Amino acid sequence: MAEKKAILFNFWGVTVSTRHHAVFNKLEELHNLPGGFLSSVASLKGGAMSRAERGELTLSEMMPVLEDECVKEAQVRGVTLPSDWSVKGLLEELSEVMKDVQVAVLKTVVSLRRSGLLTAVLANHWVDDTSAGDRPARLLTLLGGHFDLVLQSCRAGHRVPEPEMFSSALQQLGVTSQQALWLDAEEEGVRAAEAAGMDAISVENLDDALDKLAKLTRVQAIGAESPPPSCSPEEVSHGYVTIRPGVRTHYVEMGSGPPVLLCHGFPESWYSWRYQIPAVAAAGFRVLALDMKGYGESTAPPDIEEYSQEQLCKDLITFMDKMCMPQVTLVGHDWGGALVWTMAQFYPERVRAAASLNTPLFRVDAAITSKDKVKSIPIFDYQVYFQKPGVAEAELEKDLERTFKILFMSSAEGAKGPTISTAGVCARGGLFVGLPEKIPRSSMLTEADLQYYVSQYKEQGFRRPLNWYRNMEANQKWMLSRPATKPLMPTLMLTTGKDQVLLPAFSKGMEDTFPNLSRGHIEECGHWTQMQRPEETNSILIKWLKEAHEKDAGVNVTPKL
Repeated sequence: MAEKKAILFNFWGVTVSTRHHAVFNKLEELHNLPGGFLSSVASLKGGAMSRAERGELTLSEMMPVLEDECVKEAQVRGVTLPSDWSVKGLLEELSEVMKDVQVAVLKTVVSLRRSGLLTAVLANHWVDDTSAGDRPARLLTLLGGHFDLVLQSCRAGHRVPEPEMFSSALQQLGVTSQQALWLDAEEEGVRAAEAAGMDAISVENLDDALDKLAKLTRVQAIGAESPPPSCSPEEVSHGYVTIRPGVRTHYVEMGSGPPVLLCHGFPESWYSWRYQIPAVAAAGFRVLALDMKGYGESTAPPDIEEYSQEQLCKDLITFMDKMCMPQVTLVGHDWGGALVWTMAQFYPERVRAAASLNTPLFRVDAAITSKDKVKSIPIFDYQVYFQKPGVAEAELEKDLERTFKILFMSSAEGAKGPTISTAGVCARGGLFVGLPEKIPRSSMLTEADLQYYVSQYKEQGFRRPLNWYRNMEANQKWMLSRPATKPLMPTLMLTTGKDQVLLPAFSKGMEDTFPNLSRGHIEECGHWTQMQRPEETNSILIKWLKEAHEKDAGVNVTPKL
C-alpha cells in the first residue's frame, strides 16, 4: 500500500453516525409507509433531492418538488399518504441528525493533521436558503475548523460517490488517488473509491475502523481518554488592546455570540484554555482568552501596585469598554478565578455571569489582616515566600523547562512525578528545594505545549505574575472600603478533589454571597483542571453557560446620542 498523504471521510454514516436510509426508515415506520418508499423518492434519477445535492436547486426550491414526487410515488404504489405527512418533517429530521458530528472523528482528524496528513470530508448537502437559523452555518464552521477541506456536493456539482467528486477533492488537496484513503459506511462508496484508485475502509463499527486507520497511517488511535480538539497559537486570531500607555492586553478570539472572557491563573497563559476555546466557541459563544496583565504578550509596568485587584478590575473594564462590551461572562482559574469573583462583587453591572475553576471566594475579614490569614493556613506558605521581590523570581527563572515540568504535573501521575509541597516553603528556603534536577514532563503536556509556556516567560520572567500575590494589604483595604453585595447573576463554582491547595472545603458557604450559585465537581482532578480533565471541564462549563444565558438577560437600555 502506498504511503498515505490524505484521509477522506464520508459525511453521512462516518462523520455523523446516521445515514440517509436510517432517517427514511424511521419516518416510514412512523407514518406507516411501505419500506423503501422514501429511499425510492430520494434516489430518483433527476429527482429533487439529487438535483439539490448537485446544487441545481436550493432547499426552498427543492421542498415543493420533493412533495410532488412523494405524492406521485404514493399514487404509483397505491399508497395513501397520512394527513400529517410533510416533506418538511423529513428535512427537519435530516437536519437534526446532521448536527450530531462524532467527536471521535473530530479527535482523529486533529491527530492526523498534527502528524502532517491532509484531511477532507465529502458531504452530499444542499444549499439552505431558508430562514431556519444558523444551524447549517454552525455545522460548516465546525467542520471547517477541523478538516483541511470540506467539499459539499452542492458546491462541486457532483455527489458522493461519483468519480468526479473524488477527483475534485484529490485535486484540491494536491494528492494522487494512490496517496489517499477513503472511509465510508456504504459499500457503494467503498467500491467507487477503489475504482477511482483509492484504498478504502468500510466503516461498520467506527472504533474498529479508526483502529484500522491508525495501523495504516501509523498515527496513534484516538481513545475515549484522549483530550478534545485544542487550538494552537498559529491557528487562532490574536488581538491587542492598549489600556493606557505602557499597558496592553493580548487576547485570542474565536466564535460568535455572547462574549465569554477566559481568565487564566499563575503561572499560565491564554494557552491554558486551548481545549476550552474551540468547544465553547462551537457551543455558540464569542470566546476571548486573555493573557492576564503582566503575562505573555500582555505588557505592563513591573510596579507592584499595578497588580492590585482594584487596578486589575479597572484595566479589565477599560478592555471591555474599548471592545464595546457592556457585559461579559467571566470564567477564571486560580488567580483568574479570584479576579472573576472580585469583578462579580464590585462591578456586578458589567458581569452577565461568573464562573471559577478551583478558586473559591475568599471573603475579606476586618478582624485579621490578609497576611496573617495566609500565614495561618500552612499550605499557603508559598504565598508568604512569594512576597519578597526577586527571591521567587530567581528560583523560578533559573531553569524554565524544569519550573514548568514541576508545576504542571497531573494529580493522576502520582509517584511518577515530583511531589511539590506548598507548606514549609519559607523554612526550607524555596519552593523546589529537595526536588531532583531531572524532572519528567507531565502527560498533560506535549513537548510543543511545554516550549510554548517557556517562550512566554523568556523575556519578562516571573516578576509581573508574582506581583499579583504582593497586594494583600492593598486588596484587603480596598475591598473593606466597598459595600458588601450579594450579586444575583448566575455563578458557577467548579471544585476538584485532588487540588492540594485550593481545597473544595474553602468554597463552603459561597451561596451566602452568590445566591444563584451552581456547583460542579471533578473528583479525580488536581489543580490544572482545564488541562487534566478538559472533556469534563468543557461539559460542565458549556452546560452552565447555556443555562445561564437562557435566563432573562434583563431590559436593554440604549442611551440617546
